[in-house]
Amino acid sequence: MSTRPFFLVGLTGGIASGKSTVSQQLVELGCRLVDADVLAREVVAPGAPAWRAIVEEFGREVIGADDQLDRKRLGAVVFADPARRKAILDAWAAEGFDGLVVLDIPLLVEIGAAAHVDRVVLVYAAREVQLDRLMARDGFDRTEAERRVASQMPLAEKVRHAHYVIDSSGTREETGAQVRAVHAALLAEHRVRRVAAGPAS
Repeated sequence: MSTRPFFLVGLTGGIASGKSTVSQQLVELGCRLVDADVLAREVVAPGAPAWRAIVEEFGREVIGADDQLDRKRLGAVVFADPARRKAILDAWAAEGFDGLVVLDIPLLVEIGAAAHVDRVVLVYAAREVQLDRLMARDGFDRTEAERRVASQMPLAEKVRHAHYVIDSSGTREETGAQVRAVHAALLAEHRVRRVAAGPAS
């Protein structure tokens, strides 16, 4: 059993599934957030020397058609780095943070990181909702929106890897009610584990 004082939650979803809204609501409830996309932005700015180093190290698969870094894929690569992950989590462990730490990783299931967290929370949205959001948010036509959704692992498949599912197909308020329920359940699990582990040495 891990000796860290906090409960590690992997948060994942698909494009336009509502994951950003859920992560924001979890932070408002007191969770700490590690965002793989933010880590990717911190690692390198487009055109910087590190850009070439990353391409050399990880290959062209982390580069988009426009030669920009694919932040989601790079974020997954960065977070898959055990040293990088350990540094962040060790800092909060040393601080004694005794709550929920949420790892927001779009490719959590795909890169095998689900095995390294205590619980997996999937943000789900019906396919039509994803398409509508993509067209409204990014100005895609339906063909392009469908292509973007089809390029990812289906959310219905990711459900099999999740301990909790938050359906964000409805209103923000409806999603928020589910977030609060899942947050309470995760805290309860964390408290049970802490009691079972006994006092910290």
